[in-house]
Amino acid sequence: MAPLSKLVFLYVSQQKSIIFAIDFERIDMEIFIEDKIKEICPEMQIGVIRANVVNTTSSNELWEEIHAEGERLRATYQLLEINRRPAIYATRKLYRALGKDPNRYRVSSEALCRRIIKGMELYHIDTLVDLINLASMHSGYAIGGFDADKIVGDSLTLGVGQAGEKFEGIGRGLLNIEGLPVYRDAVGGIGTPTSDEERTKMGLSTTAIHVNINAFAPEMPLEEMMEWTISLLRKYASATQITQYVVKP
Repeated sequence: MAPLSKLVFLYVSQQKSIIFAIDFERIDMEIFIEDKIKEICPEMQIGVIRANVVNTTSSNELWEEIHAEGERLRATYQLLEINRRPAIYATRKLYRALGKDPNRYRVSSEALCRRIIKGMELYHIDTLVDLINLASMHSGYAIGGFDADKIVGDSLTLGVGQAGEKFEGIGRGLLNIEGLPVYRDAVGGIGTPTSDEERTKMGLSTTAIHVNINAFAPEMPLEEMMEWTISLLRKYASATQITQYVVKP
């Protein structure tokens, strides 16, 4: 992957992607957005980060940051206020517009924050997953973290889940994604704002990460959020060969 020294904006038209590149050789993964999503969320943005990484079972220092973030959330929000965070509210609104009940299919960032405010401990998975969870709690954005080497093809499309579409949610078994926003690669679905797919999940053998930050409405400024996430990846996962860009309708 070629390193990127400046933020790149990638605009997706109805026919093809038009890429405006600054100081870099290539974008590794194009992101397309289907019309239905664009109609409901015309101001949405997707922050994309790709990097080579070293995963580990856990990081005590990272968990200190996670616990500090938990304290901040508990001091800032009551349980019933979580779904009013702008990023979470916008994602729930998108679910409703697509015919999906956001109370039954929780937005991942909302589910994490609710768990924290209820005083429940987060699961310890591995450093990359824990890091993505921290970024999601802090920003309010639903964030998909994938093993980049398991994604098939050189593009992803954000569309709407169809009836009977197979999707095995991580730790959830088969998930009914009809009416959920879903990213698809050349094989099928890899992630929704509720859960990602087993096929492309990260693990201790992951050496390259692909991150989608779903900003269906602004909360934490996206460019700031991306830089902060990259700093976490550098600090806790020895990230190198980092590429970042933003996708807009």
